[in-house]
Amino acid sequence: MASASRFLPSSFKASDPIAIIAGKGRYPALLAESALARGVPVKLVSFEDETDPALIARFDSKNHRSVPVGKLGTLLDSLTALGAKGAVMAGQVTPRKLFSGMVPDFKLVTLLASLKERNAETIFGGISAEIEKIGVNMLDARVFLDDHLVTPGCLTGWSCGINDEALQFGIRMAREMARLDIGQSVVTAKGTVIAVEAFEGTDQMLKRCAATGGKSMALFKATKHQQDFRFDVPCFGLRTLESMAEGGVQKAALEVDGVILIDKPAVIQRAKQLDIDLFGFSAS
Repeated sequence: MASASRFLPSSFKASDPIAIIAGKGRYPALLAESALARGVPVKLVSFEDETDPALIARFDSKNHRSVPVGKLGTLLDSLTALGAKGAVMAGQVTPRKLFSGMVPDFKLVTLLASLKERNAETIFGGISAEIEKIGVNMLDARVFLDDHLVTPGCLTGWSCGINDEALQFGIRMAREMARLDIGQSVVTAKGTVIAVEAFEGTDQMLKRCAATGGKSMALFKATKHQQDFRFDVPCFGLRTLESMAEGGVQKAALEVDGVILIDKPAVIQRAKQLDIDLFGFSAS
């Protein structure tokens, strides 16, 4: 078996089944591949009309359950039926479904009613608490993805051309937006905030940047000061690179160990093709 992930609790055994609660995108599949490569038994909980069918096809009926979005009780029953010892949330659910088209069950209605504020931290924190009540340990969302985390310095060459003043300004703005639970990304240029990520997500924010016509824009993506790494961990993938190119943003500064590169080798290769610089900055 490959070396264990540094984000896996020491109490876990190599034989303990892990359930991936899978939303959209490549992230859940990458997580499954990385866990399986370490010899970890992997189960899958998919969301109807959300999870990639190609990922679902890798699992037989003994190791997979499908859950409608909003059915928290069914999710909990599925984790129990699969015999999961740990669970990881990976991938997003289509944002508009959180406001329309979702029919929550009584379990989720009760949870939402108990929250004073409804944001990613409170909602997913509440869901995580319900999962742990049934004896399933919610794991760090970076688990098994050690090789796909941002590392320090310029990832795409010898120099990324981001001066210290611009770097500190961008990091400060990104951290403040994260602290306010608005989003985890901002785009800056010459000491000005060009765009802020909100509910629409990073890709839509980046595309909006095309309207500014700037030539020195940089994306900054950071975690919260006290980030709960069980959920809402910032990700950066191939689609983000394409959105940067569309928006005219040619540099990205990403937090070391705090941002997951979805298929790191492929991301770095594509960034070089698009002439986009990727830079890793440390939390300190």
